[in-house]
This record gives sequence, C-alpha cells and structure tokens, in this order.
Amino acid sequence: FPYPANVALASYLESVVRVNGGVPATIGILNGVARVGLDAEELIKLTSSAGKAETLKISRRDLAFACGLRTVTGERFNGGTTIAGTMILAHLAGIKVFATGGLGGVHRGAESSMDISADLTELGRTPVTVISSGCKSFLDIPRTLEYLETEGVAVATFADGREGKVDFPAFWSRESGVRSPMVLRDEMEAAAVI
Repeated sequence: FPYPANVALASYLESVVRVNGGVPATIGILNGVARVGLDAEELIKLTSSAGKAETLKISRRDLAFACGLRTVTGERFNGGTTIAGTMILAHLAGIKVFATGGLGGVHRGAESSMDISADLTELGRTPVTVISSGCKSFLDIPRTLEYLETEGVAVATFADGREGKVDFPAFWSRESGVRSPMVLRDEMEAAAVI
C-alpha cells in the first residue's frame, strides 16, 4: 500500500494482535539494520520510504546485501521483507509463528521459466509457522501445493465453519477451486499441529 495507508494498515494489524493476546513484532530493514519489533517511529520511517530507490523488497538472497553494505559503503537500505526474509529474521529472534498476506508460489509456465518463489523453499527449511491467506490467485496453485509437498511443508486450511473438504485459499478468495491437503477445524487443532 502507498503511504500513509500502509502505516495505517500496519498499525491496525498490530492492534489486532495485541487485542487477541499476542505481542506484535513487525519486521523490516531500516537504514541497513534488520529490525524485529519496529516501534511506531520506525514503522513510520519504513512505510514512508515505500517506492523510493533505497527501499528494497528483501528475500533471503537480499539480506546480506541490504544489511552488509552499510558497514563498507555506508549505503543504508530500507526494505520490507518477503515471507522468506521474514521467516529467517523471525527464527533468529525466537519467533515461532507469524501472520502475513499472500504467499509466493509457482508461476504459471514455471516448467520452462523456473519462476518459483523463494518463499516455498524457505517454508521447507526454516522452523517457523506461517499463517497466510494462501498464494496469490494468478499463480499455479496445484503446482505450488505440489512444490510445498516436495519441500516437506505441512499445509492446512482453516475450515472457518465449513464442513467437509475445503479449498486452499487464493489470497483474496477463500475458494480457489483446489482442495486443501489438510483442514483444521479450529485453533486448538492448529496448535497441536504446530
């Protein structure tokens, strides 16, 4: 989201976490330093830098670049972290579960382009549980689920009151037309799986 809608959304989501008994810890890169648990002023600094040249989208491959160059060149990048980048920083900070929006996935035509999100590999290697709204609907959802199976990732969808088989969500829509590998009826089942 553009500024200031992005800071409003981030603040709202942090308040939802607090109201439900959690401790929010928004993660990002600010001035070349990885931050876990941005305070209000840091959150405003990061969100107001959206769209600027020194603001990066930071995945696993980008962490060393975004944080390391400040010590040698003085370049101070800001950045929002992808699921893969967030997972690494959350794990280093001892965070075991986090929530996010849309998951990256296997792009349509990936059999010839190899366009597969690093999020999927990270889900198989870093021991952090990610709660998401599914993968983006323009992705190849069946191949995304197949790739997650290959990586050994447990994938389940909240039933949310629905009975029987449930679709894997497609970001904005909870119905993708692709059945979820597993269904969780409630938070107790989710906690048991985690």
